[in-house]
Amino acid sequence: MPEITAKDIAHAAGVSQAAVSRAFNPAASIKQKKREMILKVAREMGYEPPALRSLTEAGTGAIALIAADLDNPFYPVAADTLAKALFRRGRHLILYTVPQGQTVDDVLRNVLKFKPEAAIVASATLSSSVVAACRRQGMPIILFNRTQHDPNATAVVCDNYAGGRMIARRFLEQGRSRIAVIGGVQDTSTHRERLRGFSDALAEAGVSVFAQTSGYFSYQGGQSAALELLRRPQRPDAIFAANDVMALATIDVARTLGLSVPDELAIIGFDDIPMASWESYRLTTVRQPTERMVTDALELIDAQLSDRSIEGTVRTSPVRLIPRDSG
Repeated sequence: MPEITAKDIAHAAGVSQAAVSRAFNPAASIKQKKREMILKVAREMGYEPPALRSLTEAGTGAIALIAADLDNPFYPVAADTLAKALFRRGRHLILYTVPQGQTVDDVLRNVLKFKPEAAIVASATLSSSVVAACRRQGMPIILFNRTQHDPNATAVVCDNYAGGRMIARRFLEQGRSRIAVIGGVQDTSTHRERLRGFSDALAEAGVSVFAQTSGYFSYQGGQSAALELLRRPQRPDAIFAANDVMALATIDVARTLGLSVPDELAIIGFDDIPMASWESYRLTTVRQPTERMVTDALELIDAQLSDRSIEGTVRTSPVRLIPRDSG
């Protein structure tokens, strides 16, 4: 059977070939009714423009990673780990970032046009309508380092709750009594679970959180939060920062104020990003098992590609405390 061309569509629709090209270009000027008529004829005849065919071919074997927080070094490390794991499997990674002013939903709608085998969404949440669109297209979607209130969502996370408990116990073992928290973004599972584990472990020992503020998981936010805590008349003697970026900012602020870390102020983070081990910081932190989480994500993708009914799975990887010099 001969291949359907744009010329065939133009003839069937009674328009010029140029009009067919404009109909498939969202930015091109063409009356909406005429565009819809041409696209309807094209669908009925099974026509797919060359540009879309090339995207489909490029999408074969591709996994899309959509990241909303590449300022946090944890996510570039995770992306690199994922890219290497895919290369070993004969597949490839396509990285999408979320531009300022846009949402993950906006980006994912464009990803759907590309037709990758699956998508991994890091550091963000999705609307149920976009998740449903992915399911209709048969594209698995995995949340990485984040869960959300959707029983059908599939996710890969570390044991944030256990990590929070480990940090609280370490402060208690050191005899710290004025223990403060710098949280992240409050409506995220990472923030909630890390602080829940931390608070529960303190409460079991009869200790209350001394003070709590938010640094929104960013360096600048961590700086502001640390200044707020450390300029109080009675300052904390220990701070748990809910990620390493904020913990490093807290160390910098403490030094600026002339405080000795860890003698006057113990500081512990979460993630174990590469900078945490730098000699200038030597940050005590909780390590996320990035390679294990990437392996889990790829296994869940393969499972869903084999059986479209598989969904609603959350895999949780264990964490461990990495003791260094800061707390």
